Amino acid sequence: MEHDVTIRIKDRKGVIHEVLAPTDMNMNMMEIIRSYELAPEGTVGICGGIAMCASCQCYIVSNHVLPEITDDEDAMLSEAFNVKDNSRLGCQIQITSELEGLEIELAPES
Repeated sequence: MEHDVTIRIKDRKGVIHEVLAPTDMNMNMMEIIRSYELAPEGTVGICGGIAMCASCQCYIVSNHVLPEITDDEDAMLSEAFNVKDNSRLGCQIQITSELEGLEIELAPES
């Protein structure tokens, strides 16, 4: 479909999944991960996507420019485990056409 982007996601077992993510459904990366069942149920998006748990933390592997980190996301990442310079919360990454070819890796479950 013309409203889908291709995203490569490395799961917590190291398996790479190439998924199609719709840009016309107001979804975020955490919802994509959950809809494709790329992590065991109950381990991603525990807070429901309001930047309060960091269970959807991922590492941005590709060179995509994402929107700036919000204060809420920054505060949550400052308390999370396994944080790297390229860490983001999946629930705060809206699926847009600019994400075509994005590559991410799910952070280890803490």
